[in-house]
Amino acid sequence: MSVSPLRFTSSVKVGDVTRAIVTSDTARARKFLAGTQPHGPIAHKTPELRRRRGVASKDSHSDSRGHAQVNLADDGKAVDDTIDATDAALIYTATVGVGSPPTDYVLIIDTGSSNTWVGANKKYSKTGTSKETSNDVSVSYGSGAFTGKECGHLLFSDLDQVTLSPSLTIKSQSIGVASSSRGFNDVDGILGIGPVDLTQGTIGGRTPVPTITDNLFQQGTITTESIGIFYQPSTSAGALANGELKFGGIDSSKIVGDVNYVPITSTSPASRYWGVDQTVTYGSSGETILGLTSGIVDTGTTLILLATDAFQTYQQATGATLDQTTGLLTITASQFENLQSLFFNIGGISYELTPNAQIWPRSLNAQINGDKDSIYLIVADLQSPSGQGLDFINGFSFLQRYYSVYDVTNSQVGLAATPFTNAETN
Repeated sequence: MSVSPLRFTSSVKVGDVTRAIVTSDTARARKFLAGTQPHGPIAHKTPELRRRRGVASKDSHSDSRGHAQVNLADDGKAVDDTIDATDAALIYTATVGVGSPPTDYVLIIDTGSSNTWVGANKKYSKTGTSKETSNDVSVSYGSGAFTGKECGHLLFSDLDQVTLSPSLTIKSQSIGVASSSRGFNDVDGILGIGPVDLTQGTIGGRTPVPTITDNLFQQGTITTESIGIFYQPSTSAGALANGELKFGGIDSSKIVGDVNYVPITSTSPASRYWGVDQTVTYGSSGETILGLTSGIVDTGTTLILLATDAFQTYQQATGATLDQTTGLLTITASQFENLQSLFFNIGGISYELTPNAQIWPRSLNAQINGDKDSIYLIVADLQSPSGQGLDFINGFSFLQRYYSVYDVTNSQVGLAATPFTNAETN
């Protein structure tokens, strides 16, 4: 089997961190705001793509609040439906095997796109389970693009072809294959777990192609098409497997209290992604930072991005100044002592980000070329005024404090507190 070259270019390198954290996030945001996925052309969303599956089957065991959910194999035994997520400071990755025998690839976990591809760093290794479809792949990024050929692989457990976990196996999954790349020095590609409609037109001009999660559900491996994601706040510069992806439900051992769900927003372009409606207030006085508006929850964004007017209000409330080296807001030690909580109201539930949760982990200042004694805030400028239909992005800095659930079956997003919601780790 021959694999046609698939090219990737990017103006922001994973290893080049001077202002890259802001540059990368805002470039990604521009794609969202344009109504396109950050990794593909415009997605023509149709309601049936998200609601076509109805409700969970009888083999999906959970109460109405999502306290527990167990996927069962044919023999009635529980399926090991979790995989580790590794915290690499600026991104979260998962290791996915492709082929038989499997080659392991380190992929960025991305809820903002839906194509999965490999080969950016570690080159693709073909096996007898690889099948070239000859379909062209065209996927655009916030700071680059890749094109090439699609390969259909048989994805099985580590005893067969490809491993997500020993029990999470997929047959005939569409995979993009890169033979050359630039800009992904430390990772091998993307694990796209966004809504399936984001694949519209990315492969040979075809209608949407099934995602990893789609195929797990369609092939009966999971009984609800959803993913629960747990991220723990970063504490050291080394890559740590301190996160988890649970396919088909939620991990009740990772949450405190209930999972609270809201329907995906109807406001475009946020509605094309994992979009929600929220307000943002500051402090005990309830100062309005951002009125009720739409935005998205996104694992592929590092920071919390707010519309420019809301960002300016937050900067004024905190007294922060813009650091020219990192591109982040910075505050003094005395300002940090007076910093108040941010409150994100989503579906009538208030999600608090304590002062400690609003700052970049000081132990990781070197990762952003920051001064070791400085205090940087994780709220940044979306570089777009409010009222655009996507006025915020709650990136993984927010998700390190709250468990998140991406439920395709019921077209909703869930959030829950974790043991680290109020942690003083930063």
